[in-house]
Amino acid sequence: MIYKHSSVAGERSILIFWINENKGSVTNMTNGKDTGYTLPGRAESYWLATTPESNYPFLSGDISVDVAIIGGGIVGITSAFLLKQAGVSVAVIEADRIIKGTTGYTTAKITSQHNLIYDRLISQVGRGPAKQYAESNQEAIDRIEYIVRSWNISCDFEHKPAYVYAGSEDSAQKILDEVRAARSLGLPATFESSLPLPFDTYGAVRFNRQAQFHPRKYLCALARELEGDSCYIFEKTRALGIEGGEPVVIKTDRGTVRAGDAIQATNYPIFDKPGELFKRLTQSMSYVLGVRIEETFPDGMFINAEEPIRSLRSQPAEGGELVLAVGEGHPTGHGNPTHEHYRQLEDWAKSIYNVRSIDYRWLTEDVISEDGVPLIGRLTPDSGHSYLATGFRKWGMTTGTAAAIILTDTILGRDNPWTEVYEPSRSRQGSEFVVREDLPEVEPDQGSLIEKGEDKVAVYRDPQGALYTLNPACRHMGCPVSWNDADKTWDCHCHGSRYNARGEVIQSPAVYGLLEKKVKEQDRQR
Repeated sequence: MIYKHSSVAGERSILIFWINENKGSVTNMTNGKDTGYTLPGRAESYWLATTPESNYPFLSGDISVDVAIIGGGIVGITSAFLLKQAGVSVAVIEADRIIKGTTGYTTAKITSQHNLIYDRLISQVGRGPAKQYAESNQEAIDRIEYIVRSWNISCDFEHKPAYVYAGSEDSAQKILDEVRAARSLGLPATFESSLPLPFDTYGAVRFNRQAQFHPRKYLCALARELEGDSCYIFEKTRALGIEGGEPVVIKTDRGTVRAGDAIQATNYPIFDKPGELFKRLTQSMSYVLGVRIEETFPDGMFINAEEPIRSLRSQPAEGGELVLAVGEGHPTGHGNPTHEHYRQLEDWAKSIYNVRSIDYRWLTEDVISEDGVPLIGRLTPDSGHSYLATGFRKWGMTTGTAAAIILTDTILGRDNPWTEVYEPSRSRQGSEFVVREDLPEVEPDQGSLIEKGEDKVAVYRDPQGALYTLNPACRHMGCPVSWNDADKTWDCHCHGSRYNARGEVIQSPAVYGLLEKKVKEQDRQR
């Protein structure tokens, strides 16, 4: 049972939640009144649910390759694929299974339309870098389509127009400004006065010939092309450190990889020797519902221009079309209890469509740089042969593919026309982080931060009553973790590391689990 006290208009209220993980149910009581709520759908990404899990071997001993890549998502797999096509030997090192991290929880839009960005880019970084951003993402769309067609990959790839719509009159001028900016950069943008959506809109930017696909079907096919010819995928192999120089040395929990070049492709880079990324990157959560509706979904991918963000796209699926309703974004470790975000998203979906069923639910975590532009290349000019790609701002299908193209060209010594806008060492201001401190009592199958004098303990009690006491300091850079009540995880708001209820790492940049926290025996028995 979780108790949360709040005060509204001078009146104290008590919110009480009971969680039943097996049924995904949440009962909500406000001032003793049961309002009732059940978490909808199956708690799994549609992409993971409809593809078999990979089973590549783990590293056993030491190995040498031309390029080592840490991370098996869209950047890592695509980079390895392109490098192998160029005759380079590659090893992909993945701590878990490939394409199960951020890439496995995407909404899988392949588009150069990244909400309202181009008018802002032109004013903030100049027309030249803005054009690089536009061209690189358009090329990413073309490259994905080329690979799909050339390798005959069955991955539900299809062209769709992409729209950003004004959901209020206040945003109408922003839409017009974005159309002009995008067209000035050569992008396929037009203005649409109305949309085939079941609610009022006030104009939209339309990008033609964008696309969508099933990301795991696509990337699993690329991964199958990697094996052989001195190219490898090593799963269940956790990188523990990188030593620069020639060769670059990557130490793992199962051996050592030596390479001429190394790429960190782990969503948030797990190795940051200069310590600069702490100040330049934040993490954001978003929520997805896989919905079946009575209506026919219109042709296109849709996102609004206001907060809270609301996004819609369809996906062909067994049993009929699945609609992905997306939104409720917030900084990792902040915001309402996670089930509240699911509820608000569900309420919105049901307010605009006749929802037949909600089959899936999942959340995704994305890295955002301060200026909204990814960091791709060497972290600093003296980083030698170590490269990274991060900060995709929820648009990783195209920017991740662009990153793979840029890094491949750089490693092969080829000129690339888009490197300037993504240069990681560009000067940016620091970010501030706010620590969330919710300290409820702990009940079975729940976690909480508990105060012990001047100390804090992260505590989880499993359904059988066993108590796990953990140090709440994230093993990456020491930021405090917070409890995610819907997913039963400990989440770090600073850089997005995530741990399961027992403190084991499930998402980088952390590479070690939360340390056990020793508490007095009488405290354990409370």
